[in-house]
Amino acid sequence: MEKTSTDTLPLTTIPPDEQETVCIFGTGDFGRSLGLKMIQCGYSVVFGSRNPRKSSLLPSGAEVLGYSEAAQKSDIIIIAIHREHYDLLTALTEVLRGKILVDVSNNLKIHQYPESNAEYLAQLVPGALIVKAFNTISAWALQSGALDASRQVFVCGNDSKAKQRVMDIVRALGLTPLDQGSLLAASEIEDYPLQLFPMWKFPFYFSAILCIFLFVYCVIRDVIYPYVNEKKDHTFRMAVSIPNRVFPIAALTLLAVVYLPGVIAAILQLYWGTKYRRFPNWLDHWMLCRKQLGLIALGFAFLHVIYTLLIPIRYYVRWRLGNFTATQAISKKDNPFSTNRAWLSDSYLSLGVLGFFFFVLLGITSLPSVSNIVNWREFRFVQSKLGYLTLILCTAHTLIYGGDRFLRPSSLRWYLPSAYILALIIPCTVLVIKFILVLPCVDKTLTRIRQGWERNSKVSKSALNGQTDI
Repeated sequence: MEKTSTDTLPLTTIPPDEQETVCIFGTGDFGRSLGLKMIQCGYSVVFGSRNPRKSSLLPSGAEVLGYSEAAQKSDIIIIAIHREHYDLLTALTEVLRGKILVDVSNNLKIHQYPESNAEYLAQLVPGALIVKAFNTISAWALQSGALDASRQVFVCGNDSKAKQRVMDIVRALGLTPLDQGSLLAASEIEDYPLQLFPMWKFPFYFSAILCIFLFVYCVIRDVIYPYVNEKKDHTFRMAVSIPNRVFPIAALTLLAVVYLPGVIAAILQLYWGTKYRRFPNWLDHWMLCRKQLGLIALGFAFLHVIYTLLIPIRYYVRWRLGNFTATQAISKKDNPFSTNRAWLSDSYLSLGVLGFFFFVLLGITSLPSVSNIVNWREFRFVQSKLGYLTLILCTAHTLIYGGDRFLRPSSLRWYLPSAYILALIIPCTVLVIKFILVLPCVDKTLTRIRQGWERNSKVSKSALNGQTDI
């Protein structure tokens, strides 16, 4: 691993007499990394430390002084020390009066203290202007320059001019400031880095529960049932065969779950006769998680493709093929070619390939680098129109796979139908409801509601004429 150099030259060539000086309290990892980045962008940096003589590994060109001396060098001071050490700032109250203090601290857990660190700092140093910023950026990202996934910097504070100066520094560092309002937003900003995939929890839990249910269901049908009734050991199916049933069922079900809240919302709007009524919280959260559900579904589809490619090299498949060939050779029998079976097989494979292609296309367009270069209409076309086309193709793929086996009593084991029948419940329900919603008589009413028309409202006509907000 290459050693990070602290002798990096500034990225800009600002004359020394025009350089703005920024003070940083604290010489830890984040303070040093932020100081290095500021020096590279043309700022003059002075560090404040409890032991200036013992401070090491600081960026070349930075000055290190005691807290009081360093604070007198600049009117913008970045507090890069832990909350536990904020008490030392009380002795500097007069020195810090009127200065901008930028709190960059985070906590170890959500709601660790009654008030946010920034609000606590404002109580300790009442004469200073407190701004919360930089807590969503890591020291490693500042050093390595890998800021694509963490370029946004949330900023909040009660003084607009102080916030603006901090936001100017954020922009100068190549980052994107987002004004979050007053210092009351500091608690939410400090909680943000502590949240582990907040929008992925429901998709992960739902997917895990779905996969566990399907796996147990398939084990009961394909492993336990043959052992109880025929004394056959089919436990080897748990390695490849059963996962290759679980993954496509989970993928198709999750894809349908992505579009299910949309049709539920449409039904509610038709029932209420207005779009100005808030959806239930569970439906709002469900709709916000649709992207994550779709990406997990795409992951299961990829696993299904990979497991399918393993089928020809499985021992069980090679054994069955060899045994079948030997039996035919000994009995001198030949199976006649069936055009109907060939059509079903090719159609099944073709629909699967097309469905997977559009599935991948949906996943690609959901990436920020792609979605940012298309307009809203194009994005909606891909995610909605092509999304439903993908759902239709994948559902048809499963229907043809089942063929006429839906009606065979022999497919039931302990009155349990085949697993692929379970995969069709939610997708077929979504597609049937969607078909009803796109009927002209229903779609016309739904479109009017979404344009502002309200049933049993005196402002309905004016809304349709564009006299109300859309």
